[in-house]
Amino acid sequence: SYKPIVEFIDAQFEAYLQEELKIRRVLHNYHDTRIHACLYFIAPTGHSLKSLDLVTMKKLDSKVNIIPIIAKSDAISKSELTKFKIKITSELVSNGVQIYQFPTDDESVAEINGTMNAHLPFAVIGSTEELKIGNKMMKARQYPWGTVQVENEAHCDFVKLREMLIRVNMEDLREQTHTRHYELYRRCKLEEMGFKDTDPDSKPFSLQETYEAKRNEFLGELQKKEEAMRQMFVQRVKEKEAELKEAEKELHEKFDRLKKLHQDEKKKLEDKKKSLDDEVNAFKQRKTAAELLQSQAQQAGGSQTLKRDKERKK
Repeated sequence: SYKPIVEFIDAQFEAYLQEELKIRRVLHNYHDTRIHACLYFIAPTGHSLKSLDLVTMKKLDSKVNIIPIIAKSDAISKSELTKFKIKITSELVSNGVQIYQFPTDDESVAEINGTMNAHLPFAVIGSTEELKIGNKMMKARQYPWGTVQVENEAHCDFVKLREMLIRVNMEDLREQTHTRHYELYRRCKLEEMGFKDTDPDSKPFSLQETYEAKRNEFLGELQKKEEAMRQMFVQRVKEKEAELKEAEKELHEKFDRLKKLHQDEKKKLEDKKKSLDDEVNAFKQRKTAAELLQSQAQQAGGSQTLKRDKERKK
């Protein structure tokens, strides 16, 4: 799937864009991780491009400099390879896939680049083995029928590819990445953020106008959010006040209940105290009456004894 590749390329563009958008940017010290070239290896089928290859390259051609390469080119004959290159070029053109073309506008490299454009797609082979060929050790592949040298231009296009990428067109690859692919990504991202080159009536306007429009839009949204937060705060205050009033009402009701209960208990105690006082007073009265009767009885008994004594004396 091409999605991981596209996401990775976009991630590098996004990192560079974020650095550009900083107030204090240090691009001269920034480690640029943008992808400047995509070497797209094509299987040496000798027939045509796979549908997946066409779809993938179509998705990538607006994001990176694509250089198509036929891998393992020693798997097919020279005549088949020539026909395969023509077939690939034809299919790329018919499907609208834009591959990287070496620039011919600079006179110093126009001739060599024009020649190399005719060799696209490059056909390469690879090897990790070093074989002694003549008096030199060279990267090569050993077969029963002979030896294929990686750096022999008669055997493959590896040297042409290396020269075109590293020696001749490295700066142009970087420039194409920055001025074409990155600028396209940057423009799309800024449009998503609301920064466009034209207004709704397709009339151009300045960045200052864009800034003012975005600022006013932001302030409007901020004001709406502040109003919403204020309304929410007022609503919460009202709800809290209602809760406090309800709690206060419950406290008053509880206080009234306790006060009434206290008054009832106090009245009961006062009634009991009054009843007890009445009983005490009644007891005292009965006691006084009993003492009086006892005293009278004693006096009466003493008088009778005295009378009997007088009668005896007579």
